[in-house]
Amino acid sequence: MKRISVSYYLITALIVGLSCFAAGAQEKVIKRVPPVGTASLDGKSLFREYCAVCHGKDGKGGGPAAPALKESPADLTQIARRNQGQFPDQKVLAIVKGEQSVSAHGDQEMPTWGRTFRNMSTDLTVSQGRLHALVMYIQSIQAK
Repeated sequence: MKRISVSYYLITALIVGLSCFAAGAQEKVIKRVPPVGTASLDGKSLFREYCAVCHGKDGKGGGPAAPALKESPADLTQIARRNQGQFPDQKVLAIVKGEQSVSAHGDQEMPTWGRTFRNMSTDLTVSQGRLHALVMYIQSIQAK
């Protein structure tokens, strides 16, 4: 039987360790998957299903995908504060629908839910209801 030196084991362990370190240091990548349809019309449920991955469950921008984004997601609890205490519901609705771009989103990195919600239901009233429920929920989480 052949004897394997201790140095062989040390070198192998070093290579494996460096490989693991290099793999952990790689740039984080967001896996893009098509949105799954939902029956919910509740704003909080819609937010958790579609927005929390980037904006966090609390809306403050710390979702699990946030570190992999080029720009940090906005703290959605501060929208009214940034607008002299008024929540700009029509502007937020336009952004969520994809009708108004936001510079931090770059090339529409943030998914817009207007088309997605329209594709979930042939009833336009239902898709509009989802959008409005989502905007109303975002309004409800504004910091006091």
